[in-house]
Amino acid sequence: MINRAVFFDRDGVVNKRIIGGYVTSIDEFVFLPEFFTLFKLVKQNFLAILITNQQGLGKNLMTEKELSSIHSYMQYQLRIQTGYSFDDISYCGDLAESNSFRRKPNPGMLLEAMERWNINPKESFMIGDNISDYLAAINANINPILIGNFDKSQCPNVYNIVNDLEELIEFFSANILNNPVKP
Repeated sequence: MINRAVFFDRDGVVNKRIIGGYVTSIDEFVFLPEFFTLFKLVKQNFLAILITNQQGLGKNLMTEKELSSIHSYMQYQLRIQTGYSFDDISYCGDLAESNSFRRKPNPGMLLEAMERWNINPKESFMIGDNISDYLAAINANINPILIGNFDKSQCPNVYNIVNDLEELIEFFSANILNNPVKP
């Protein structure tokens, strides 16, 4: 069976981004409130997979055990709030200058997940708030959706650009659930 998935960036999509810093503890992990509505909608129709660069590991700002605790907390709260949790979590702790194949904008984490879960990229989406999310999706032949103030000239092959999660929920409900294939 071929699956379809929505891949999510973490910081800035699932939880509040710490500008100029890193989420290194459960206390710093604060969900974006609208994410619960979006996540429940996605999980009723798609696999949900978290794809996140976590350079704080490479900078020794946190340990793998601390990151695991953050993700366990996230999964627990998602189950309480929505009845669902992520099907899979992939992270890359490599430094940006490493140019690791797994680190976004490279597609490694996405390609690994697509193989592991037998995912059709043409019917799948990557939701992110950074050009690196867009590029990773393009490099993996997945439909990218960006949240934020982006110009189409920055990302000419983007599936859609939305201002915030609320607008994404509306778009997702009206368009993707009824017609998941790119027009």
